[in-house]
Amino acid sequence: MASVPMEHALVLAAVLFALGLAGLLVRRNIIFMLMCLEIMFNAAGLAFVAAGARWAQADGQVMFMMILTVAAAEVAVGLALLLGFYHHFKTLDADAAEGMRG
Repeated sequence: MASVPMEHALVLAAVLFALGLAGLLVRRNIIFMLMCLEIMFNAAGLAFVAAGARWAQADGQVMFMMILTVAAAEVAVGLALLLGFYHHFKTLDADAAEGMRG
């Protein structure tokens, strides 16, 4: 069975992470910012899985399961904050949070 070389998987993970970071820095919509964070989490998980497959260890898959757990908690808390933010400001633009300054 042919496998994907580790370098290709790491390049894909780096590209996904860079796209997620660029989206996080450019977009001002909170939903898109949360989606970009998820892309970055998945890129890190892909790097762990690729490294674990390269050294024939299950550690990469275990770390990916932990990343999925953190991502699920981030989504739950993030969506709750998003609903509260929208209820208060009637917009999902992150620049509206400037009104929260004391």
